[in-house]
Amino acid sequence: MSLSSERFGAVLGSTVKVTLKCGVFQGVLQHVNPDRSLLLRRVKNLETGRSAPGVKMFFDREIVNVELLDEPDSGKGTAMLPEGTSAVKGNKHADAGPAYCGPWSSPCDSLESQLRASNSLKYSLSEKKEEENVEYTVVNCFQKFGPAVLHLKQQCVISVAGEGVNLCRYGKLSWLEIATKSRIFLFDIFFLGPQAFKNGLQMVLEDKNILKVMHDCRWISDCLFHQYGVLLFNVFDTQVADALQFSVATGGFLPHRVCTLQECLMQHLKIPSKWDAIMKYGQQMASENPDIWFSRPFPASLRKAFALKAMYLLLLHSSLMDNLMSDLKAVVHDYLNAYRTGSGDHLGSAKPTCMELPEELRQLADIQKLRREKAIKDYRMNEDGLLIRPAMELKERNDPQKDGNYRDDRDCFPTDKAVFQITSSYNEDVHCQENQNQGP
Repeated sequence: MSLSSERFGAVLGSTVKVTLKCGVFQGVLQHVNPDRSLLLRRVKNLETGRSAPGVKMFFDREIVNVELLDEPDSGKGTAMLPEGTSAVKGNKHADAGPAYCGPWSSPCDSLESQLRASNSLKYSLSEKKEEENVEYTVVNCFQKFGPAVLHLKQQCVISVAGEGVNLCRYGKLSWLEIATKSRIFLFDIFFLGPQAFKNGLQMVLEDKNILKVMHDCRWISDCLFHQYGVLLFNVFDTQVADALQFSVATGGFLPHRVCTLQECLMQHLKIPSKWDAIMKYGQQMASENPDIWFSRPFPASLRKAFALKAMYLLLLHSSLMDNLMSDLKAVVHDYLNAYRTGSGDHLGSAKPTCMELPEELRQLADIQKLRREKAIKDYRMNEDGLLIRPAMELKERNDPQKDGNYRDDRDCFPTDKAVFQITSSYNEDVHCQENQNQGP
């Protein structure tokens, strides 16, 4: 039988009666696979009266007839599907992935609240004139799993993020999104289960030659280790990098708090406000219905948010690295010009093996002092000596300068040009002092 996408969504979660060549069964329709097999939970053999725990799959070649029922014992009648036809031909929601209701999972509830929240998100996003287009691959079966892992093993840098309920050793991981420069994968961990890590994800996450970009890795690290035996290696944490960048920009001060991923993206990437809309509605959907993480099909709007999150993590890594390396690049610039732009008269007597700290490096202390002085003026300090970092308002600003409460931490971070100007001024002062000491 060919079902439209609208009817497919309505059928999921309903009770169905499946007539096979070898028996008759009843259960709750959980998913219709691309190979036209049905996945049912709460399965009962109507001929023997016995119930089967967990999930049972019925293959298309065995199905004689499928009868859609309302809720069991509702007495509202049935809807008959044509005999001898398949239940999933042309299903456009196959990538949503089947839900696996294991012994540790919560029952998969009705999709009514899920679809209502999803529709509100789609309506909100449709109001935006520009739409972020992002392509991603949902990995919800092991046919897709192998090529995805093979691609990840060939990478040097990937981004990793997890979604679920209370992500730690006591929580439940539903999705694991991983992005590379060219691909974005959404691994449906709820359906794939621990076998996903045993079949290759653990090897990728523990590979010391692959840099994993994450934001606040503490929670998912605890979850992966205690639930799946995964020990993360070679991680670049954007929350840590952001705090370190703040410290460098303020001459050594630390902020009184860390930033959320949304704040980091707003500050370092200046992402458009539609990302905020996606995140806010995603959080709203999850708070209103926590079981949404373990219901399938999963809202496409949330999958898109996951894909954008993974993509932006890689861009955030590049931006933070540029900021953290700005001092190094500026000093190296001075190193390159230290001798070649001068007269060269003193080079004949210079000792190449001299290990005294060059002027180009000594000037870093003066730069740090200037940054500290500026930071003390720009920020308030708490009783612990930490600079009070105001929370960023997650909204689009046409002119940040008009907002007196808005402050960009990078205002304290000199650009390459600014650092060059400071170092040049420092060198001029040194030469003036040397000339004064030499006298007429």
